[in-house]
Amino acid sequence: MLELLVVLVCGCILISGVLAVRLPNLMTAMVSSGLASLLAAVSYVLLAAPDVAMAEAAIGSGLATLIFLYAIRRTGGGDAGREKE
Repeated sequence: MLELLVVLVCGCILISGVLAVRLPNLMTAMVSSGLASLLAAVSYVLLAAPDVAMAEAAIGSGLATLIFLYAIRRTGGGDAGREKE
C-alpha cells in the first residue's frame, strides 16, 4: 500500500513539473513548481526521511518559492507574453 502511495505522489510530482514548464504565466508556473517541491517533501516523509522532508519543505517549497514569486512580481508580474499598453 505504501509503494502505491509513493508512486502516486511521484506521478503528481511529474504532472506538476510538466505544468511548471508548459504554463504561459510565470506566476502560475512558479506555484506549480512549489507544489512539486511540496509533493517531494511528502514523498520523503513517506520514505521515512523526515529530516530531509523538513529541509525540502522549508527551503525548496517555502523560501525558494516566495523569493521567486517576489522577483517575478517586482520585474513585471509574469506578463511575458502580453504587450504593455
